[in-house]
Amino acid sequence: MEGIDSLKKYLLTVHPVRRTSGQKAECRQWILRELKRAGWRPWEETYGKFNGSVNIVAGDPDRANVFLCTHYDTASRMLLPDFVSPTNVAAHVAYHFTAALLLAVLPAPAQAAEKSFSKVRTYEDRFSDVTPSDWYYEDVKALYELGLTEGAGNGDVFDPNGQLTVAEVAAMASRLRSFYETGDSMSGRDAWGEDGGAWYMPYVRHLQSLEIVGQEFEGRYDRPATRGEMAHVLAGALPEELFLPVNRDLVAEGRASGQYLQDVGEETPYREDILLLYDWGIAGGAVGTGAFQPGDPISRCQAAAMVARLAYEERRLTLDWEILPAYSRKGTSMGDLVHSDGTFYEAPALDDAEKIDADVRYMLSRGQRELTLNYPANTLTNADISRLLSVFLDAVRQYVEQTYNYISVSFSLRTGYVQLTFSSSLYDESQTEFYREETMEYAVAVHDWMWETGQVTADMTEYDKARVYFAWICESCRYDHTYEDMSHSAYRLFDEGIAVCDGYTAAYNLLLKLEGIDCGTWSAADHIWTTAELDGHTYHIDTTWGDQTYGVEYRYFAMTEADAVSRF
Repeated sequence: MEGIDSLKKYLLTVHPVRRTSGQKAECRQWILRELKRAGWRPWEETYGKFNGSVNIVAGDPDRANVFLCTHYDTASRMLLPDFVSPTNVAAHVAYHFTAALLLAVLPAPAQAAEKSFSKVRTYEDRFSDVTPSDWYYEDVKALYELGLTEGAGNGDVFDPNGQLTVAEVAAMASRLRSFYETGDSMSGRDAWGEDGGAWYMPYVRHLQSLEIVGQEFEGRYDRPATRGEMAHVLAGALPEELFLPVNRDLVAEGRASGQYLQDVGEETPYREDILLLYDWGIAGGAVGTGAFQPGDPISRCQAAAMVARLAYEERRLTLDWEILPAYSRKGTSMGDLVHSDGTFYEAPALDDAEKIDADVRYMLSRGQRELTLNYPANTLTNADISRLLSVFLDAVRQYVEQTYNYISVSFSLRTGYVQLTFSSSLYDESQTEFYREETMEYAVAVHDWMWETGQVTADMTEYDKARVYFAWICESCRYDHTYEDMSHSAYRLFDEGIAVCDGYTAAYNLLLKLEGIDCGTWSAADHIWTTAELDGHTYHIDTTWGDQTYGVEYRYFAMTEADAVSRF
């Protein structure tokens, strides 16, 4: 009944109503795919007793004669009324199952097979390049003890970071299936090895006999395998009833949210096989994104982990992806806030502000804090180096939220080599990344709270959003008349609610950029404030002056340039 309840949930909530013949055909394909991912063995047949309609057959053909019909009629409604709309008996409902048949003969969901994998030998740290501290140690050990790998070279190393060829992937899959069926990892190879040829052809013929692979790799077995190709072979290496789709709902939700597994799309080769491995807990992808990188080569240690999870249920992954609200900026880095088209100028003229800004953006967008410039030999002077420091410092102050207010330099006038290193004068250089990360974490928490509480909404203009954050900064901070060093940072504003103009402006610009609002800075008379593009118009915004003892002073929000500059 658990399987029936699961499919009933799909019937009622997941798939839209289908009425036309084209929609029915699409629905059948959807059913086939979903049943397969759920662990069934589905295919299509035509049954004349149902007026020649095409029906979905599901189950194990060796043990059951089960089929689900894509035709809906009133009889099925009467037998299982909660499968259909009570208000429209004539409508074709999602999936159009013949509920009577479903109720009568649908077997329980696929369970782990009775057959198990038991080791045939002991590892005893055979491979010198695999140590107990390696994340893949237990996986390599498991493969060796099952007889699925002999290592690399002379057999005393595994070469964990080496690449697998398609042939090696086929051999590994054949050995896995052979061990499952006979307890002998070489039985498939031995059964199909009488024709000679390349060393891997017996393995390939074994897989072809089981329809695990076809001719898709013909002539390409000697080249490195991609992760997608590995997934394709492994997804069919063992009977599907061995696996439960423990991650299926989370994978679907993560992909739909746009937060996870975004490198596997409709056109990705072997897409369905990749998704099956995620559903079963064989693959988990990159931390934070779930990315599978299907076109990248597969390393031997990665392959070992996947095969070990196929063999041993206890090694399979239960994904813990955190599905964030669409508005959340959790996971955003400082580099994400700066756009660069990738252009970098190795020797920008000292008066070329546009190229200098491009170099600064190039650095910041990559999360870096060093720039290496190369001018023609013997063309720079000490005065030029001083000027370089000044113009690059002015440029980086436009990105005050990035926390940098100091530049150190190493150079050679003879060769024209110049290296600029950006940091903050407020704390030791070794603490730079700590304060950048902590500041971003604080800002994201404020941003997400504003959305969660409805103070910022999707239908607001940029002007309205900027005004809300202006009020928050002014209400949450007080001016530090003692001028402590850290008061020049956004960090102290978020952490303690204390700042001077640098801190006010850095924190405000950071919040604006989390909203996707383009902003920079303007300086005059030892004071700094924000310039921002709001709905196509440029405004000057001074959160420091907006924070008055009697409350928020909105006349310092959205000023014209003339109004802002005339104050000094």
